[in-house]
Amino acid sequence: MMDYDAIVIGAGNAGLTAATTLQRGGAKTLLIERHNIPGGCATSFIRGNFEFEVALHQLSGMGTDKSPFIMRQVFADLGIMDKLQVVEERDIYRFVKVASDTEVGIDITLPADWKGLAKTLCDAFPKEKSGIKKFLNLCEGVSLECFVLMPKAAKSNDESILRAKCPLYVKYGLRSAKEILDEFLESEELKSIVAAYWCYLGVPPKEFPFQDLAIMLYAYSSFKPCHIKGGSQAISSGLLESFLAAGGEIKFNCSATTIHTDNGAITGVSTEAGETFTCSQVISNTSPMHTFNELLDIPTPIQASNDFKSRRIGTSAFVLYIGLDCSPQTLGVTAASTFIVDDLDEQVAHDNMQKIVAPKHTMFTCYNYDDPSFAPEGKSAISLLCLQYGEPWKHVKVEDYAQTKYDLAQTLIDHAERVYPGIKEHIEEIEVATPLTMMRYLNTPDGAIYGFRQNTQDANMFRERITEIDGLHIAGCWNGMGGFQPTYMVGQSTAKYVLKQLGESMKVNKPKMANPLSWKNMKLAMQLKFIQARLS
Repeated sequence: MMDYDAIVIGAGNAGLTAATTLQRGGAKTLLIERHNIPGGCATSFIRGNFEFEVALHQLSGMGTDKSPFIMRQVFADLGIMDKLQVVEERDIYRFVKVASDTEVGIDITLPADWKGLAKTLCDAFPKEKSGIKKFLNLCEGVSLECFVLMPKAAKSNDESILRAKCPLYVKYGLRSAKEILDEFLESEELKSIVAAYWCYLGVPPKEFPFQDLAIMLYAYSSFKPCHIKGGSQAISSGLLESFLAAGGEIKFNCSATTIHTDNGAITGVSTEAGETFTCSQVISNTSPMHTFNELLDIPTPIQASNDFKSRRIGTSAFVLYIGLDCSPQTLGVTAASTFIVDDLDEQVAHDNMQKIVAPKHTMFTCYNYDDPSFAPEGKSAISLLCLQYGEPWKHVKVEDYAQTKYDLAQTLIDHAERVYPGIKEHIEEIEVATPLTMMRYLNTPDGAIYGFRQNTQDANMFRERITEIDGLHIAGCWNGMGGFQPTYMVGQSTAKYVLKQLGESMKVNKPKMANPLSWKNMKLAMQLKFIQARLS
């Protein structure tokens, strides 16, 4: 008899949702985590009087109490929704391009309201009213096809069904976001404003599919960005409590060292403590390179090796966690999230990400703007970041590392002070994280925060799941889109698949596979039918 039905390696977002789904589904599960707390990116840390959020800027997919969306169902299934206090954000973001001697500045805030978003953009760019409405209608249509119809159409593996059910997706979804922006909009300023979420993917609009931009714009605007009281750590802690309450077991401060196989099938996992536990299923929330190249007790399988050759590691980030001794109002904050831009060409910004130079795009987040409890009264908790690849940081000499880090930190502060003057003089606490920091804490290649580079060619639709080892599964941003909502969901879906496999050989409670959108499908389907007809 095996020690466990399944072992999950890594207690990041996907690892936690996978382990909790498995245990609550009846599978005896062990969760192994090298850190001393759960969460991976979904954690917080304390400096002075401030508790800083590590990575979550806006959580998508929650909806509101009156109009709940998919993540509320996911968290309810995992047993934690009633323990989370959701804080809705009023806007999706503020976009600022500081004026220069040769260019006019831009300062626009997009509301977290789909109709309000359209009005704001049309008021700012009245000559493009028609194009804006067509573009937003297309975003809505493609998003609804992906929410309502795509799962069944894709499952059928029949192109004719896909074309019939999802005509907008087939025509527009996999074309580059830049191509669609250019087709519907003329102003470069307008295109940059609506494409600002490219930072959540890490590659410029010419590299990722339009469906990703459409879904982000529609989901954040229609179903509101939000935060959770207590930060993402509250989600991680809630998932761990649910997992333990269901009888799960976890080992902290414990790295997996070997995944054991026999004749191409999983047999167990060994840890750095010298323990070996038997199981038939392993879900790895660490990178596939680490999983297949370093943990497996056999040479890297050919399928995995070939897959890696065609991949590129995604971006990391350079982040300042700053506690200010003044309120958001004193600093002039008017939205929780602000994109500060020097160059409207996202490709230029992306090129800079591959060097240790002053960034062209930064993201400023004030966590206590919509949630005053996130910082001590009269103070502000903010993060200021730019995306950067990890490779150049690996070539910084040890003796130059601290100076290089603090010089770039000063550059980011100067960049943000043009929009929010006075940051420097109000700093009470500050912590700086480089891609090497991400590499150390997340144990990802080059400190990658989104997994592989998120371009169209790396979409799951074009890649086969690596199946050479029976019972081994990859979860997290390495097996899908990066970000919090996608990783929570892929952990749950991977675990449901594992429970199906286990259910064929042992008595486990098969999870309910109801569509989380079933309560809303009729309304969304009617809405989609109208949009499809209008855009066909």
